[in-house]
Amino acid sequence: MNAEKRSPVAKKAPNSKAPASKASASLLGRAERLCRDNNLRFTPMRRRVLEELATSAEPLTAYDLADRVRDEKRVAPVTVYRALEFLLEAKLIHRIVIRNAYTPCDHAPHHDHTPVFLVCTRCGTVEEIPSENFEQDLSETIAEVGFRPKSRVFEIEGECAKCLAAG
Repeated sequence: MNAEKRSPVAKKAPNSKAPASKASASLLGRAERLCRDNNLRFTPMRRRVLEELATSAEPLTAYDLADRVRDEKRVAPVTVYRALEFLLEAKLIHRIVIRNAYTPCDHAPHHDHTPVFLVCTRCGTVEEIPSENFEQDLSETIAEVGFRPKSRVFEIEGECAKCLAAG
């Protein structure tokens, strides 16, 4: 059974937020432009989900998000999943498969870029790193064997520099 769980960090502090950053404002601005330019609706729920992800110190599951976006009444997870689906298709967020959680994409749209995520097993942070050499080597290897990938995402678990320094 593949039951989604709330992230351990989010469970400890359900309303913990990272300070709002220029990247967060940039992400929201990009979402607004994308919707306006493509005649798409940036609904209040889509905005709330994106804002929560943009200000969270760690990736959040759909259930974490449902807890955070509710006002006075419970928000059904399906409502959050619909918002997440829209944001994923718009390339405004990423899904971290090994955590079954979501994180904002503060970079411009990736197009053919292969995201590489470093996932800290101690503190739960996720960092996206660019790697042109990796991208080129991967593309050449895939072409040599005649394979056409549907998606290319790499997630590497380990400990971040901050946790290593803390001992």
